[in-house]
Amino acid sequence: MITIQQEFFGIFEKELVTEMEQVAVIKKFMAGEVIIDIGQYIKFMPLLLDGVIKIIREDKNEGELLLYFLEKGDTCAMSIACCVGAKKSEIRAIADVDTTVAMIPNQYLDGWMGKYKSWRNFILESYSNRLNEMLTTVDNIAFSQMDVRIMNYLKEKATISQSQSIDVTHQIIATDLNTSRVVVSRILKSLENQGKILLQRNNIRLL
Repeated sequence: MITIQQEFFGIFEKELVTEMEQVAVIKKFMAGEVIIDIGQYIKFMPLLLDGVIKIIREDKNEGELLLYFLEKGDTCAMSIACCVGAKKSEIRAIADVDTTVAMIPNQYLDGWMGKYKSWRNFILESYSNRLNEMLTTVDNIAFSQMDVRIMNYLKEKATISQSQSIDVTHQIIATDLNTSRVVVSRILKSLENQGKILLQRNNIRLL
């Protein structure tokens, strides 16, 4: 199992890594398992040691929209805000694949900001990266047609998994992009006819 030392050595000060290893709770989540839910008070900040987490926003009609993915070495800026402000979560974090997370208790976050430069830079960079990803999501919704959004989604999944072969169902894509399975299936078939993808059972290969 990957450790905090393995993932963050050279990124954080040695003293900070030691503190993290002393206070963090390491948890494993199976693919599809909810890590943080909407309306939940967050007592720990997640540091992703292995796997992929997708961050989802839910509207009043319980429709879901994928905001961004977290990869190994990332944390969720939105959960940090809830941790520091003692607010209820407005997002749902779900393990996209089997995932290992270091859960850092809230009471250490603020102190580390003043004590460790690397931690402060990490948090600020995380905010910046997540903001840019959410702006990309907004741009896709506002300005891109669904076929472009689906291709961008598949390319991001391929980048994260480091494979052109993506294990995903039409329904999962529809849920993540807040559209219908019928629309997704029609567009995927069109993309296949254009020679951009190859459709297989519960798998899509980028060409």
